[in-house]
Amino acid sequence: MSCVAVVYWSGTGNTEAMANAVLEGAKSAGADAKLFTSADFSASLAGEYDAIAFGCPAMGAEELEEDEFAPMYENCKESLSGRRVALFGSYGWGDGEWMRNWEESVKKTGADLISEGVTACESPDDEALAACRELGKALVS
Repeated sequence: MSCVAVVYWSGTGNTEAMANAVLEGAKSAGADAKLFTSADFSASLAGEYDAIAFGCPAMGAEELEEDEFAPMYENCKESLSGRRVALFGSYGWGDGEWMRNWEESVKKTGADLISEGVTACESPDDEALAACRELGKALVS
């Protein structure tokens, strides 16, 4: 059975809703999946999972949230090589540059980025939530 971690930061609840959909998809595909806020996840936990989905909204000038999420992600990067990784998050402005930059960052770790990141403008609609559920299923190997 695949072990999947879904790790997110959410300020408004939009990315949290997406995280719950990713978790639902992973569980429906038979994974032992757990949900973590970025405050509750660390590099030491990353090694316990076959796959990790990271979720963070665009902040500031299209960047990852810098106080909690970005430091956790930076600490986990060395643990990602060879792992299946998926990305998701919401945004309210810009064109998704933060997700493209994040995808490039993940690729440089040697992780298996399973698809393009799933994004939602503001609150995720039914289509975005369905894409998140599919992302969760795709993490299960």
